[in-house]
Amino acid sequence: MMIELQGITKSFGALQVLKGVDLQVEQGEVVSIIGPSGAGKTTLLQIMGTLDRPDSGRVTIGGVAVEQLKERELASFRNRHIGFVFQFHQLLPEFTALENVMIPAFIAGRTRKESEVEARKLLDFMGLTERAQHKPKELSGGEKQRVAVARALINRPDVILADEPSGSLDTRNKEELYHLFFDLRQQLGQTFVIVTHDEGLAQMTDRTIHIVDGVIQN
Repeated sequence: MMIELQGITKSFGALQVLKGVDLQVEQGEVVSIIGPSGAGKTTLLQIMGTLDRPDSGRVTIGGVAVEQLKERELASFRNRHIGFVFQFHQLLPEFTALENVMIPAFIAGRTRKESEVEARKLLDFMGLTERAQHKPKELSGGEKQRVAVARALINRPDVILADEPSGSLDTRNKEELYHLFFDLRQQLGQTFVIVTHDEGLAQMTDRTIHIVDGVIQN
């Protein structure tokens, strides 16, 4: 089991967003999470990605009980084992595509040479070899999202968590992104958990999880 959540609850003030969520995701599975706005999808993804802690419950990733880790251990675990893809790319505008991809590798303590070799491999895999020295403002929406995926992959994480990754893309780029996720699963064996409003993407995944009012609907 790659990801296991048990009894996850989370409140913000008087509002309880997650109400005892249990969820298991197998290694190499591509899972989508769908539900109405305010249902708790993004909160659940952030807890799964160790960006937020639950009020109660257990989060286990790759056999590691992450709620037992101290903040510094948690940051290191997240950097090495979890990759994130966001709706609006979150690329740093002052850096080139290549440099943006390399940043998590630097954080992990890898050398510049090693980081650059790996980043160039990933950009080549994404079909972005010719765009490596371009800054985000010089890239299309689809290109920026592929750079963001390459950045998520640089440390070869076990899990990729994507929050509305196709939300800012047109139809053609959405389809390319979907196929890219499945190609990556086939070639690199990553586990994907994707929060989306896109029914087309959800239907392509191995399994769709419906969350309503902070509870998973079976």
